[in-house]
Amino acid sequence: MITKPQKRISKRGLKVWRIAGAIHSVIAFLASWGAIALTIIFEWPFWIIGAALIFFAAYAYTFILLIPSLRWKRWRYEVRENEIEIQHGVFVIKSTLIPMIRVQHVDTQQGPILRKYRLATVAISTAATVHEIPALDVDEAEQLRFFISNLARVAVDDV
Repeated sequence: MITKPQKRISKRGLKVWRIAGAIHSVIAFLASWGAIALTIIFEWPFWIIGAALIFFAAYAYTFILLIPSLRWKRWRYEVRENEIEIQHGVFVIKSTLIPMIRVQHVDTQQGPILRKYRLATVAISTAATVHEIPALDVDEAEQLRFFISNLARVAVDDV
């Protein structure tokens, strides 16, 4: 019997996702202030200003606080001898089983924000797609990459 994955990603990943949400919120901020400026210039109804402010506040709350928290709570992974199980999602929870025999190669990736917080993403490539386990501690990501590549090599040798 296979149990649900138990391992979590780093708590610092939550902070990284919030920073990314804040960067994306700049677009909503600019759109809101553009709507406010146009309302003042062209003397449109003032309810547009209120709608623009509410839009920005809702967007910022959703993508800086709500979604990163839900995303972090739902992210789980487990590496077993014959498979890797990944579970993630915000509103719809998606579970993926990757047979070890299908793993072609494993990479670690770091962007500038992940590097600042000493985090990395493990990318697991199969013939069909690439699966990622985000926001792991750098040391854990390197160990996981090495462990999965060894298990995949053994699985291929068994065929």
